[in-house]
This record gives sequence, C-alpha cells and structure tokens, in this order.
Amino acid sequence: MSDIKLYRLGAAQVTELAGGAMALEKSLQTVFEKNLDALIGVRFLASEFSTNEGGRMDTLGIDENNSPVVIEYKRSSNENVINQGLYYLDWLMGHRKDFEWLVLERLGADVAKAVDWSGPRLICIAGDFGKYDEHAVKQMNRNIALIRYRRFEGDLLLLEQLTSASAKQPNAPVAPAAGSGAKPNYKTVTEHLAEAPQELLDLYHLVADFMLALGDDVEAKTTAYYIAFRRIKNFASVELRNQARKLLVYVKVDPTSIQLEEGFTRNVKSIGHFGTGDLEITITTLADFEKAKPLLEESYNVS
Repeated sequence: MSDIKLYRLGAAQVTELAGGAMALEKSLQTVFEKNLDALIGVRFLASEFSTNEGGRMDTLGIDENNSPVVIEYKRSSNENVINQGLYYLDWLMGHRKDFEWLVLERLGADVAKAVDWSGPRLICIAGDFGKYDEHAVKQMNRNIALIRYRRFEGDLLLLEQLTSASAKQPNAPVAPAAGSGAKPNYKTVTEHLAEAPQELLDLYHLVADFMLALGDDVEAKTTAYYIAFRRIKNFASVELRNQARKLLVYVKVDPTSIQLEEGFTRNVKSIGHFGTGDLEITITTLADFEKAKPLLEESYNVS
C-alpha cells in the first residue's frame, strides 16, 4: 500500500487521517466514470464496452489530446490488469471505426474527425500494484500509466501516478477538429520544430527540459499542432511560431488570479486555440522564460 500519509492540522496537534481502498471495485469505477474529466483529463465514452471476442473494457474514453484511452481497474491482488489492458488496446487499434463511431455518437463529428491514433493510452487504476509492475511498464513500448488511489476519511480521494511510459513511435499528424481555426496548409508542430531558427529551437528545449524536470511523472506528447506536457492530465501545451520567433505556452492557471502583462500573458478562455489551458504565455527571450517559470510550476501543481 502507498506510503503517503495525510494529516489534519489542529491548533495543538496533528491527526493522521485513516486511509484505505474503497469497496472493491465497482464503486470506484462509478466514481471515476462520473468524474473522469476532472480526475484524469479524459472524456467518458462507455462503461463495460464489449468487444466482439467476449471481453469487456472497464472504461473507454478520449483524452485532452484526442487520443483513445482504455481504463482498467485492478480488482484483486493477483489480477494482471496491465496485460489485460494491452489486449484491449490492441483490439481497439484493429477496430478504429467502432471507436470513431462511438465518439461520433457521444461527442459529435468534430471530435470524431480529430481522433489521434498515433498514441492510444492504457491507464491502470488500483489500490496498489505489485513490485514488478512499474519496472515492466517501463520496458514496454506502449503508452501506459499506473495510477494508485487511496480513500481518506472525509470523502477525500488521493491519486498518485506511479509511473507513465510513452511509446517510441513516429508522430502521426492528425487533422484538427472542424472549427478549430486551423487552415488546410497549417504546418504541424513537427514541421515547425524542423524549420525553427536555432535560437527559437534552443529556447523551446529550455522550456521543455524545465517542464520535464518538474517531476518524474511528466511526459511530453507531440500532437499535430502542439506539444502537450502532462502528468495525469495536461498542464501545458506549447506551440512554435517561427516567423514571429516566439513560443506560445498555454497553462492551466486562472487568468483572473494574476496580473496580466501585455505581450507576455493573455486570457484566452473565450478564444479558440490548440491545446488546453486558459492562460497564454508568450516566450520570446530568456527573461520571458524566467518570468514564466512560476506559472509553469503552478500549472504543474494543480494538474
């Protein structure tokens, strides 16, 4: 079980809150499915989704970057939930039209057209994992995240991402959702990276290295038009603007909670843009990067 402890601070002493697993395991699945977006940044599509080979995926969804997500909940200590989830992930890759039709029915045509098949994900959720699970996930060339949960008194739920592994595979550009503002000849972020002036590329790597170093749970996901940095959920999205020689970084910081600075920060809550986050940060110099660091850290901490 997790060694994380939670305490209530009193006037004279601290009291440890008792923690443990929820009643296994359907109740946990129900809690997640009702709050999937808020908890792990995934839009809910289906529960107990049946394959044509007799299996049932616990939860099926699509994440902030339009990647398909299979979620499996570990119900017993000897259950190999990772292998089971990988089987469903492979089945999904062979039945893309079934998934896209489900997205069309639940979320509409725009999202269905934007499904990104370059990096489907498996998220395994359990009260605890075996000592070899984390090591095994790191050896697999798949997008897998292990999330451990603990329920505390007072209706508190703690989620801890133990590990997250990314597949080493070519980035496949995907079409943006209709109405997103992208033009037919809009260059992908991979093309921008390849053509970026050296000083802008150096600046991007400084920003990327800083965000990756915020925690062992951070990973980068390259989509068609931005690079997402995520823990359990996205906390930053980066675009390159080569002609203007600047980076646009979108973070999950409330724009009304800070003093906006013209040319540096902007409230884009009502403005269409790629990626996630309501605060836009423009980085053109090392000085901008230094000013942006606290905002990047704040977004990391709340994601």
